[in-house]
Amino acid sequence: MLLDLESIPLFDHHCHGVVRRDLDRAAFEALLTEADGAGPLGGSMFDTQAGLAVRRWCAPVLDLSPHAEPDAYLARRAELGASEVNRRFLAAAGLSGLCVDTGYLPESMLEPAELGKLAGAPAHEVVRLETVAEQVASEGMSVGAFTGEVRARLAARAATAAGAKSIAAYRAGLELAGERPRDNEVAQAAARLLREADRAMAGRSAPPRVCDEVMHRFLVWCAVDLGLPVQFHVGYGDSETDLRRGDPLLLTDLLRAVQPTGVPMMLLHNYPFHRQAGYLAQVFPHVFVDVGLATHNLGHRAPALVAELLELAPFGKVLYSSDAFGLAEFHHLGALLFRRALARYLREGVADDAWTEHDARRLAGLVAEGNARRAYGR
Repeated sequence: MLLDLESIPLFDHHCHGVVRRDLDRAAFEALLTEADGAGPLGGSMFDTQAGLAVRRWCAPVLDLSPHAEPDAYLARRAELGASEVNRRFLAAAGLSGLCVDTGYLPESMLEPAELGKLAGAPAHEVVRLETVAEQVASEGMSVGAFTGEVRARLAARAATAAGAKSIAAYRAGLELAGERPRDNEVAQAAARLLREADRAMAGRSAPPRVCDEVMHRFLVWCAVDLGLPVQFHVGYGDSETDLRRGDPLLLTDLLRAVQPTGVPMMLLHNYPFHRQAGYLAQVFPHVFVDVGLATHNLGHRAPALVAELLELAPFGKVLYSSDAFGLAEFHHLGALLFRRALARYLREGVADDAWTEHDARRLAGLVAEGNARRAYGR
């Protein structure tokens, strides 16, 4: 059976910007990993599944032979320059749409419109909820004005944004209560955040950070009230997250409470909890799942990951995301590895007479872009 998904368009429902500057080896390897940085104790980040996958699948995009040595790869990258490298990899990804998280910008990166231009596809913003609250708090205001201003800014952003994102997993964990927080609870949480902002403005502490369960929950309900699909970082991420509190099953009460609204809840990444996420996508009609950045980080093992997600997750609830950040390579690599993994899974099903080739093609279309367009209305 010939099920060729190499050219099927993908709607990347969660990604980030890429750096504009040229990168030396240290800077490139630092972006090649979710670790705090590469170093002599950890060895080279090229000696990882992601690093090996870059050498195999990204080298040809730069006119190199597959498996090019790291130094040759980086020399060619420098020769082409960041602008040309970014153009090649975004174009090679074969995207039909992008949803871009703009909430984390440690340096100047390509903005959604620029990414979309390079990819030849519409790009939509995803608003990071905690960033909005932190920006409002940093401007100095009363507790009474804070909640109204947060709601107003989110409403203004919702006019053009495709969705919102919560990083509660990084700050308070995913065990968020289901009920809306009471006004007095929100006021108390806001007062704590504003006191932190006051200390920061006085030079006595770092900028304010939302890390309060009540505030995270307040922000999620603000997005739900606006009808914005809400993305949740789940599971695998950098060392700042506490993976012990990143199991999506901890969101069960909140998912149950939001269900009557019909607002989509999007569980991102999920590894190593992708089977739990698949269960949630099966039992809650408004829950969607992906395997995000785990795809390129697992490299050669990506097909096993996709197969395990699809054990329970309905085909109509699975989305594609790259979570590409910093390196344009991840836009191309995530798309390529996901297509290959999905094609292998569907081909094996046809060979085993689990479904027909017609079914396989239809299901591939749902996962590739149909589900994302339905969930986001794009």
